[in-house]
Amino acid sequence: MASLAAAWIMFTSKQSIVLYGINIDARYYYSSAFKFFAIANLIASIFSVVSLLAAAGILSRNCSDPNKFFCMFLHDLVVMSLILSACAAATAIGFVGRYGNSHIGWMAICDHFARFCDTMTISVALSYVSFVLYLLLTLISATKSRKIQV
Repeated sequence: MASLAAAWIMFTSKQSIVLYGINIDARYYYSSAFKFFAIANLIASIFSVVSLLAAAGILSRNCSDPNKFFCMFLHDLVVMSLILSACAAATAIGFVGRYGNSHIGWMAICDHFARFCDTMTISVALSYVSFVLYLLLTLISATKSRKIQV
């Protein structure tokens, strides 16, 4: 749910301001990092539903096949890595947007687009929650896979 919420917030966030008589928009799809972030969180949400259905259908039958637990481990690991890379990309762009980079000459935009930046921060924070939850799932599935093989 955290990944779905992060993606939904990212997809629906936008802000328009008038600066020096010019209408300027801020939207997630203006940044390739934010697009990757939104799509990665959506993919993680879909994979979470697939994983839930697989766990309910296959693993609930008191199955002790270590290959199935190992497949769940790999699935959790891949989704966790996807979420982490999306979080890293969005955090890097968000940092530049909030604080700028004086060495390169990039100005901070969050003083003009405060609502948009705050919404992006909430979305990234939810995605980090999703990462931590998937990290726990990865550890649990790795432990279950290891216990069966021993």
